[in-house]
Amino acid sequence: MARDDLKDMERNEAGITAVLGILKQRFGEKFKTSVSLRQQHSHTTTYLRSQLPDGVVWPQTTREVSEIVKVCAQHKVPVIPFGTGTSLEGGVNAPAGGISIDLQEMNAILSVNAEDLDVRVEAGVTRETLNQYLRDQGLFFPVDPGANASLGGMASTRASGTNAVRYGTMRDNVISVTAVMADGRIIKTANRARKSSSGYDLTRILVGSEGTLGIITELTLRLFGIPEAIAAGLCFFSTVEDACNATILAMQSGLGMARIELMDADAVASVNKYSNLDLPVKILLLLEFHGSHEGVKEQQAAFGEIAEEFGGSNFQWAEKTEDRTRLWAARHNAYWALKADVGDKDFLTTDVCVPISRLAECVTLAQKDIKDAGLYGPIVGHVGDGNFHAAIAVDPEDQDEIAKVETVANKMVERALEMDGTCTGEHGIGQGKIGFSAIEHGDGIDFMRAIKLAWDPDTIMNPGKLFSQ
Repeated sequence: MARDDLKDMERNEAGITAVLGILKQRFGEKFKTSVSLRQQHSHTTTYLRSQLPDGVVWPQTTREVSEIVKVCAQHKVPVIPFGTGTSLEGGVNAPAGGISIDLQEMNAILSVNAEDLDVRVEAGVTRETLNQYLRDQGLFFPVDPGANASLGGMASTRASGTNAVRYGTMRDNVISVTAVMADGRIIKTANRARKSSSGYDLTRILVGSEGTLGIITELTLRLFGIPEAIAAGLCFFSTVEDACNATILAMQSGLGMARIELMDADAVASVNKYSNLDLPVKILLLLEFHGSHEGVKEQQAAFGEIAEEFGGSNFQWAEKTEDRTRLWAARHNAYWALKADVGDKDFLTTDVCVPISRLAECVTLAQKDIKDAGLYGPIVGHVGDGNFHAAIAVDPEDQDEIAKVETVANKMVERALEMDGTCTGEHGIGQGKIGFSAIEHGDGIDFMRAIKLAWDPDTIMNPGKLFSQ
């Protein structure tokens, strides 16, 4: 979607005025209408323009969220859930105004069931906070999108990240959620049993719904034991094709990779400067193995042989915690490294996901399109599951450059769909990819709309997202 295609939806001015007064009286200092806070709660970490809510409220319990939604439902005023604001496709924008419900103060870890390998948390708990809390118990939560996102937001957007190749995405690791629905009722989607044949799977419907069906306030999540041994590795290749082919063979060989990330030469150059590293400026695979000490050694040796077969060089391992942490911090800071390189420019940051057999072709063609357009757009990717990201620099005041960037990004998505892939592997649809979602799902969009209207007949739950309304 072009930035200028973001449309403001019809506002319910009378309803908004009434709700502002009610929430101010009820929540006092926990309710704000200052422009700066409203701007913060429409921030999208992208070049799409912001659309501000009319007020921001900070509930502390599920009951308070229910109370807020009931007031908004009565007056037909939109509600937009807000986690940490790291969404990339306009998911927290308020095109019809309304109330932003910031869940950051709902940050309690409610119970850890170590024997059952699960944990119950409030939606505002961040993944880093949870893993710090769990470390002394020998447990961890594996989904790692890079940003220190809230777990409620991660569930709402069906986040994944670097560990998905081994541990799966939020879809695979959410056992149950508590959610406030459009009429203010509170539901719990499942109990803690690891499987059930009972009724519709409401958990999976809410996970990935981007706040358009209900507001997730609590989650029960799967946990894993911290592996006995962890080793991170670096290997450099001359071409994206060689790196991807090495990845495919490693996976076909059954190697237990927990992470396998690709960075192109432009991304490596930026990361070197930003994180004070001296990596060779070539195509980089950054990978990690989890398991027993002997198992990890065997996997290291096996991957080394595969890498050599495809021309891999400068192969090295980091087994000390501090060395691994530094490498992964550099990877997670890649966006900010790139941002530092382009000064006042913004980024159109987009992602697609394709079958891994088509990944090398898709990445190579994307690189060619970016270069042919005279643009700067480094690529990083979760190559173990066919997902990659392009961050294409754009001057927000240069209409010609904006048009070029949008053309390249659109072509990248169209090509992924032609390859039987998806328009977004983990960024979500939000506003930015509504048009491509319709192409990808075809008539399935009509059934999504039917669910939306059945659950939210007045369309107050995060309107203007996922599909056109």
